[in-house]
Amino acid sequence: MVDFTQLLAQVSACRLCADRFAGTATAHAPRPVVWMRPGARILIAGQAPGVRVHERGRPFDDASGARLRDWMGVDEATFYDRDRIAFLPMAMCFPGYDSTGSDLPPPKVCAATWRQRLLTALDPRLILLVGGHAQRWHLGSRTGVSATVAGWRDHAPRVFPLPHPSWRNTGWLKRNGWFGDELLPVLRDRIREVLNDPA
Repeated sequence: MVDFTQLLAQVSACRLCADRFAGTATAHAPRPVVWMRPGARILIAGQAPGVRVHERGRPFDDASGARLRDWMGVDEATFYDRDRIAFLPMAMCFPGYDSTGSDLPPPKVCAATWRQRLLTALDPRLILLVGGHAQRWHLGSRTGVSATVAGWRDHAPRVFPLPHPSWRNTGWLKRNGWFGDELLPVLRDRIREVLNDPA
């Protein structure tokens, strides 16, 4: 059986998508962004690293990360404490842009190769599903992000589906005031409970 350290080393060295990424408009090389340790209590499951994360090697290292930290009610030090919070996107590498400059979807081969093995090793107490790709994989959701997030009570207290914290969703947040009024207070309480529980 491969131990967690060896597993992370294998993920970090993964080059399964080298040819795929070379053929994108960005023509970049794989750079898996691995940010986790065994025992982390919270898992943030997103889509895939963006170009800034690809360049910097740290998940959500942008304005979206600041918004996500605000949603969670945690500071930057807690957010990036690998012993407390793990990041496992649906693809570990930046997938690139297409010819129009749009984000490409996370390659399915990444999740098929690594995801279940990493989840089993992590065994988090709380999972935040950020965006549709993670929600479909974890929940089998086919209703769209808005409906899945609106049904958050069906999955709490272990799983919370969330929209992506991108600036592109600012309009969605304004139209759906219940997200800030109802979901976020419960999420913040649950995060405090999970992080502060001595067990």
